[in-house]
Amino acid sequence: MIRQPIIVVMGHVDHGKTALLDRIRSSTVAAREAGGITQHIGASEVPIDVIKRICGPMLASVGDIAIPGLLFIDTPGHEAFTNLRKRGGSVADLAILVVDISKGFEPQTIEAIEILKDYRTPFIIAANKIDLITGWINTKSRSFAEAMAKQNQGVQDALEQSIFGMIGKLSEMGFNSERYDRVRNFQRELAIVPLSAKTGEGVAELLMVATGLSQKYLEMRLNIEVSGSGRGSILEKKEVKGLGTTIDVILYDGMLKTNDVIAFATPNGIATAKIKALLKAKAMQEIRESTSKFDYVDSVAAASGVKISGNGLEEAMAGSPIIPVTDQNYSTEINAELGDVFRSEKEGVILKTDSIGSLEAISRLMESMGFKISKKGLGDVTKRDIVDAFSQLSVSPTYEVVLSFNVNIDNDAQAASFDSGVRVINSNIIYKLIDDYKLLVDAIQKSSISKAESRIVFPGAVQVLPNSCFRVSHPAIFGVNVVAGRIKVGWLLMNEVGEVLGNVKGIQNERAPLEAAKKGDSVAISMDEPTFGRQVREGQVLYTRVTDDDERLLKGEFANLISDEESDLLRRISGIKKSTR
Repeated sequence: MIRQPIIVVMGHVDHGKTALLDRIRSSTVAAREAGGITQHIGASEVPIDVIKRICGPMLASVGDIAIPGLLFIDTPGHEAFTNLRKRGGSVADLAILVVDISKGFEPQTIEAIEILKDYRTPFIIAANKIDLITGWINTKSRSFAEAMAKQNQGVQDALEQSIFGMIGKLSEMGFNSERYDRVRNFQRELAIVPLSAKTGEGVAELLMVATGLSQKYLEMRLNIEVSGSGRGSILEKKEVKGLGTTIDVILYDGMLKTNDVIAFATPNGIATAKIKALLKAKAMQEIRESTSKFDYVDSVAAASGVKISGNGLEEAMAGSPIIPVTDQNYSTEINAELGDVFRSEKEGVILKTDSIGSLEAISRLMESMGFKISKKGLGDVTKRDIVDAFSQLSVSPTYEVVLSFNVNIDNDAQAASFDSGVRVINSNIIYKLIDDYKLLVDAIQKSSISKAESRIVFPGAVQVLPNSCFRVSHPAIFGVNVVAGRIKVGWLLMNEVGEVLGNVKGIQNERAPLEAAKKGDSVAISMDEPTFGRQVREGQVLYTRVTDDDERLLKGEFANLISDEESDLLRRISGIKKSTR
């Protein structure tokens, strides 16, 4: 049997994700949401007869249709997509990325693309809010092609310019893309579908493209064994009056029945629960609605969104797979699906999130940016997390941090954070959490570099200029040309055989005092210890005396602070020092 494809709707806040599904469902979920922003994860099944009614004759271009419909997942941010996980990838078959055509690619848009790329999930761009183009006429049609034909040339040109901008941005990110009706190969080019969730124009083409892609390219993936044991992924866990703890599940394979015993992951290992009730959203409704919008069913087959009630679900984790315990290897299978989600390193930050999916998504993004995580966990930030983060200070101050996604910080942890100085970065938006950490790392590194530059002696070489002695001794004042590296007031200078001549008391350029001088500068320096004509001579090359400790730092932690030429000079200085031992 061919199941309906699972399609995740993603996009930046306020770009119209829920409004688009409302237009398809002819429902009013968006209007009832706080602030018009999706607050919970939802799923809506759109039967194929509804799609045919919306698309009309244009669906004929798709050919014979075997899929029973489309299952849409509506998501705040990326939680639904990342919680729809199974080993090696995502449960989602396809994604629709909603982009406000007037605003273009905002941070969450780009992050969504990176996540989709990481999970290798095909997607369509829904270029929303074409009705906001100056001069746009609402044609009352569901077809973009029909609506476009009735617009004046100025409106058409403005739309084309916006689409061209999207194509350019996607090209920068490594994707070939084109407006849906100009795509030659849907496997090699992203389809951009202009539409308005408000007026409905273009929704027909979006459903046509989604149906066509699912039918033509995903058919093998959509084959299921309806009578087989069910496989699903937990989207959310919530309390429902009269039902107790429930889990919202996307079933992507097989069948579940009441009284089945299912296994799932908890913070303390694998647990099981007996299904007391299966609740299926009524036609054209979705699983966020009250229980009055549900039908109680005895069984449910993939692909479906279903609410499950049962004893023992209290510790179930969003993002966990669910597997019937009739499969003897259920524990091994769940652990295999979780894979290395909780794998960490010996050094790095502490990461706490609300779900397995969030944990995995943030871990992947952190890893791609070269950041390390020493401990991962689900649930609120505790005092133990603060203590663990404090222990990382000995490794690096950039690791003395707790990253907290969509969870709270308990009182003991807040007190411990204040006392220890451990920073806790908290956010319910993935990209902002990571961006805030990047800003902190940059600030710490800049502070560290500033401190290093103030206390480390860097490699430098100066050549004593001819006829430039202004004073022979106490202090000796003479002209030099900085031939490599840098010099600074207070640094020791040595000669070519490693004899220390004293430190630089002052640097002047045309009588103006300087703190430092760099390669190419011709300056006068003063030194108390040497006598010009004895320890210092015209034409002589003098070197900064870099200590062994500073040399180790410049070859290791602060290697990026010196150029290749300065690295060569550092080796020369090191060789001079060794010759005197």
